[in-house]
Parts: sequence; structure tokens; C-alpha cells
Amino acid sequence: MTRPRILTFGAGLAGAALFLLLGLPLPFLLGPMLGCLIVALSGARMQGAGQFGVFMRTFLGVAVGASITPQVLGGLPAIAGSLAMVPLFIGLIALVGYPLLRFAFGFDHPTAWYAAMPGGLQDMLVFGEEAGGDVRALSLIHATRILVIVTVAPLIMTLYWQVDLSQPPGAPMSSLPWWQIGLMVVAGLVGWKGGERIGLFGASILGPMILTAALSLSGIIQSRPPAEIIQAAQFFIGIAVGAKYAGITARELRVDVTAGLVYALILAIISLIFLESIHLMHLAPALDAFLAFLPGGQAEMVIIAIIAGADLAYVVSHHILRILIVILLAPIVSRLFGKRGR
Repeated sequence: MTRPRILTFGAGLAGAALFLLLGLPLPFLLGPMLGCLIVALSGARMQGAGQFGVFMRTFLGVAVGASITPQVLGGLPAIAGSLAMVPLFIGLIALVGYPLLRFAFGFDHPTAWYAAMPGGLQDMLVFGEEAGGDVRALSLIHATRILVIVTVAPLIMTLYWQVDLSQPPGAPMSSLPWWQIGLMVVAGLVGWKGGERIGLFGASILGPMILTAALSLSGIIQSRPPAEIIQAAQFFIGIAVGAKYAGITARELRVDVTAGLVYALILAIISLIFLESIHLMHLAPALDAFLAFLPGGQAEMVIIAIIAGADLAYVVSHHILRILIVILLAPIVSRLFGKRGR
């Protein structure tokens, strides 16, 4: 435990304690996120949880996989119309986001393009770096997008839909057989490392999700991870987002974070347009569509969907499709139009 890591964990725990004391929603996610953000903006050195933090994300994949039953699979054709909206959603985001970041904020072509793409954070950083983009700017813009969306979404859900986000995200650990919990740990670890070995995008979540879904469909895994594990996963995701602002300069705050804030608000407006369209066409309940079309981080949106009691299969399938399309097409489109964007 290095000093920066101890400081990061302390800030996260203090933020969680404050949210619990005040009765605020998502205390184990938003509390650590805010605590680490405040400390990071003060100029202190911070350090995330490394590979253990990634391991804790695997339980989100396990939670989704455990929710996939034969009944859920049978209902997938019913959401085909909603899934067909995802490519249109991504196209509109690209048409609005790229010019905004390229011309209004003055970023170079690869930075503006990969900052505008609502894909996985790590994937966009890798693609952007390979294309010659500014990795630090990409990290701050995406982190700000996630921070804003994950912070605002619970407020909207609480005020508009009266969703109770203080409820436990699962059964207590004491109510589950120890061997079920052991199977979930193994499924998370094996799915994660196996996914990495075959080059699966989002391996820490999708690998465990696929393996656990197979175990769930076969009746071996019979429940989702207990509440305590999901809450711990929230904590590590919260500190990971907040700690990304460590070492931020005045210029980065003025340019990169401002760009992320403006872009997040525009994304929210675009998401609300698609939400309303899907609701009017009776393709899905409004709350499920809201969580499916908000381009926050995949892990963060899964957590909110679990706690809100949303249709996990519906929400996750839309996020997976969004990220898959972006990962497959973003580099190709960037190369095709790169010279024109310079």
C-alpha cells in the first residue's frame, strides 16, 4: 500500500461515509467518486486499486450473467426494434460530438474523434494513442462524461421516477451458500482472464458475464452476487473515476474538463431524444430505455441498473452493442476521414 493509494482509499471511504450519513443515493459509488475527485483537484497524488480494482469489476459481469435465464433469452427478439436504434444513436453522437471537440475546443483530429466516441474508456484511449491523439485529454474528457452522467442519472431517477436507490443491491452474504459465492469468484476470475487471453473487449465484465450466463442457464449458479460484494465493486469503480483527475493542471481543467462537461450535457440531450422516441413507440419501459441509452461507463450503468431493479438483459444488451459498434467502426471511420479532419 503506497501513500497515494492509502490517500485514495481514505478519500473514498470518507466520501462513502458522508453519503451514508446524509442519506444520499448510491453512497458506495457516488461517495467515493466525489471524495477522490475533491482530493485529486487539491493537487494530491492518487493511485487506484490496480488489478484488484479490475477484479472487483468482474462481479458486475457475474451479476448480469446470473440474471440471464431461459425466460430472458426468450424475450430478446422483443427488443430488436430498440436495439436497431443504437446505430442511429451512435451516428448522431458522432455528427454532433466530433465537430464540437474538433472546432469549438480545438483538439486535433484523433483526440476529437476518439473523445467523441461513446465506447469503452480504455479502448478509446488505446485507439487514440495509436492514432497520435492526446491521451491525457482523452482520459479527462471521458472521465468527465462518465462522472457527469453517473452523477446526474440517479438524481433524475429519484426525482422523476421516484426510484429508491438506497435499497441493497442484492441478498445479504449470510443468506447465500458459501459454495455459490465461491463459484461466482471463480467465474469472475476465469471469465476475466480467459476473456483477456482471447482479446475480448471489456474482458473484466463481458468475460465473467458470458461464463456466468452459461452456468446460470445450466442451473449451477442460482443467484446474483450478494449485496456486500456489489457494494465493494461500487467503491472501487467510484475511486477509479475520481482518481483520474489527479495531477490536473489549470489548463486541463479549463479546456479538457470543460469540453467533457459540455459534451456530457449534449449527450444527455441526445439520450433523452432517443428515450422519448422509444417510449412513444412502446419499445421499452421509460426507465429501462433511460439506462440503456445513457452513454455512461458500462460498469457504472450496470451498477445503477442493478440497484434500480431495471431489466438487466435489456440495459446491458444495448450497452454491449453500442461499445461493439464503436470499437469495430471507430478506427475505420477515423482513418477514412482523418485527412479531411486535419
